Amino acid sequence: MGQGRAALRSIDLARAAGVSTQQIRNYEDAGVLPPVPRTSAGYRRFDTGHRRAVLTYRALARGYGWDTAQAIMRAVHAEDVPRALSLMDAGHAALHEQRLSLQATGEALEAVVEQDPGATAPPRPDMRIGEVAAHLGVRASALRVWEAAGLLTPEREPGTGYRRFGPADIRDAQMINLLRQGRHSLSQIGLVLDGLRRTGSSDALRAAIAQRRAELTQRARAMLEGSAHLHRYLTEERPDAGG
Repeated sequence: MGQGRAALRSIDLARAAGVSTQQIRNYEDAGVLPPVPRTSAGYRRFDTGHRRAVLTYRALARGYGWDTAQAIMRAVHAEDVPRALSLMDAGHAALHEQRLSLQATGEALEAVVEQDPGATAPPRPDMRIGEVAAHLGVRASALRVWEAAGLLTPEREPGTGYRRFGPADIRDAQMINLLRQGRHSLSQIGLVLDGLRRTGSSDALRAAIAQRRAELTQRARAMLEGSAHLHRYLTEERPDAGG
């Protein structure tokens, strides 16, 4: 083989990517690798182009996710580069939407935090679960899940056991709803609410928003790195089934 097409074994690709040799075979079956020629004895013949394919796939996966990265590589190997680029465009668009959602969540939550608990203007001072659900535009089952997770603690009516949500409960439910729209986990929301209830400040809220923003920035950087890998892979010599 000429320069750049040195023969490699499965173990060489596995070591370069930090995976098992079985994973390399899985990549071949999934179309992550271009066609792998065989010797007359049936042994796989890898070269540096296959190594680049593995590293490109794993770089793409860090930014776009494993499924999308696999679809991108399959499109490239099917000579359908427009399809690959379209998948990447969709990933960037989704990330942008998450950024906009996070910004809106932060702004809305700051507004909720600054409100006096009595200024949320519910229809009544004490509301039942169905009324709160209608007030917030969520399902009553969502409120029950949040209560089971310890995020809401409405009082219960003596005798009937019906839940009664006061102004502070409704404010907390508003905050939980907004944070869930911003894709925060229930455990993260619990930390935010605990901090607000303990200190009366929005420090915990701001920290949660900042953490999510940092995660999105890291993902954007990973997308950029994956895109650079793919550009190199597309412009450098790639292996073919002819050897």
